[in-house]
Amino acid sequence: MTYTPPLRDIALAMKAAGFDDLIELFPEADHATVEAVLDGAGAFAADIIAPLNRPGDLAHATYANGKVTAAPGYAAALREFAEGGWNSLSAEARYGGQGLPKALEIAVFEMFNAASLAFGLCPILTQGAIEALAAHGTTEQKAKYLPRLISGEWTGTMNLTEPQAGSDLAALTTRAEPDGEGGWRITGQKIFITWGDHDAADNIVHLVLARTPNAPAGVKGISLFVAPKRILTADGKAGAPNELRPAGIEHKLGIHASPTCVMVFEGAKAELVGVEGQGLAHMFTMMNAARLQVGTQGVAIAERAYQQALAFAHERRQSRSAWTGESPAPLWDLPDVRRTLMLIKARTAAARGICLATAVAADQAHHGDAKAKLREELLTPIAKGWSTDVGVWAASEALQVHGGMGFVEETGAAQHYRDCRILPIYEGTNGIQAIDLVGRKLSMEGGAAMTALVSDIRETARALKGDLGGVGDRLGAAVDAMAAGADWLSARKGTPDALAGATAYLKLCGETVGGWMLAKQAHLDSRMGPLATLYAGQVLSGVPGQLAAVTQGSAPLEAFEG
Repeated sequence: MTYTPPLRDIALAMKAAGFDDLIELFPEADHATVEAVLDGAGAFAADIIAPLNRPGDLAHATYANGKVTAAPGYAAALREFAEGGWNSLSAEARYGGQGLPKALEIAVFEMFNAASLAFGLCPILTQGAIEALAAHGTTEQKAKYLPRLISGEWTGTMNLTEPQAGSDLAALTTRAEPDGEGGWRITGQKIFITWGDHDAADNIVHLVLARTPNAPAGVKGISLFVAPKRILTADGKAGAPNELRPAGIEHKLGIHASPTCVMVFEGAKAELVGVEGQGLAHMFTMMNAARLQVGTQGVAIAERAYQQALAFAHERRQSRSAWTGESPAPLWDLPDVRRTLMLIKARTAAARGICLATAVAADQAHHGDAKAKLREELLTPIAKGWSTDVGVWAASEALQVHGGMGFVEETGAAQHYRDCRILPIYEGTNGIQAIDLVGRKLSMEGGAAMTALVSDIRETARALKGDLGGVGDRLGAAVDAMAAGADWLSARKGTPDALAGATAYLKLCGETVGGWMLAKQAHLDSRMGPLATLYAGQVLSGVPGQLAAVTQGSAPLEAFEG
């Protein structure tokens, strides 16, 4: 149940994802600083957060008398997290941030989430609130909220969905009405609010979607508001309670230490953020930040599950070794078990690479690189969708390595599976990510984003041709399928045929781009060679055949009567 931060793997993935290209943009992110940050984060994750994971799963966050109490140890750890400056890595220096690359923050947050997914969710939401307010808040709002959110003194939430709405935000009914004093009053109910209430911070800053009077129906009638748990005093401190409260917490499959709240707003004082009627567009700043972070959570849980399954495979003895003849031999000496573990590690490294490459592009885009912005936009649904699917798959396969012992709670393998099953649902289900990919991202700038990505992958495939046991050839065939799928889908944009092939295409893209990232890692470090070779034979080899699922069309769906 211990966790060892994979510092060498993370550093390699950062390099393969292009992190060195950021040093010119972030001079303070020199190699010594990056190494020190990674080392410190790894120690905090392993020593402070990880020991809370299993006890938090058993004890749960609790709700009583209108208040939420974090699972034992979590409030103290979150305060220590804030005191250590871990919440401020990529934030702007003028508001108290350290101004380091987003890619470094993503690398660090992988370790925090691997230590405890329930813990990592709280700062992830705070990071999203910081980015939304930094992008769309007024000068006064930034001055009031950003310093304390960045320091971690306060935490943030995202209040979108409602009982009748689910992912259909056009169905939101929470309303905001002018208070006659330049502010607003919010009334309504929100559900599934992660860390919506707790005792780990002095204040909680809620970002809330609501409808203003006479707003049009649909998403164009939605505006974004900031409503703190405690109303700010004249000197900017947390003062009297606002008219909002948790009505309870959800009883969930996993992440028991993370309080998922039903939040009730009863005329809560709030401020408009950005432009009235542009709330969904503004909220997408927060959602996109969260999508990359949730993708990284998929990487994190895959790594954590792998480490536990690997340790079990070395300790557990049964059957005869296929290589030495020893009997009973460690499970590690059974070819199918070793294949399973290697594939978990390979897919984890591939997903890690995608998330870090997305973050590198985001850092470059922040500094005005238009091509990098296209790359970030294109990779985000793949990073979120494919990486979270990898997390669930890895947790399931790691449980399988344990056999029947994995199905019993005492080993802890089941917790990883229970905890991560939410990830493909969070921040827009993976079906929504697929629709975003084929409906919006493929057509950006006339398809320039996908064209550039295909070109880069083909360049790597050509460079590796005949190397690493055929990795280059497999990668080349896979990227050809990715390009062909993009052409087919783009020609049918918005049709049922394109929508029917969206999920299959996201999977195809994830496996191809992941294979590219893994190949680049293997090119830099020979110890990754066996993983890249196995991935090419077991995963990339099947990608061209997936094109049939992408291009099948919607006729079978339309004909099915249920």
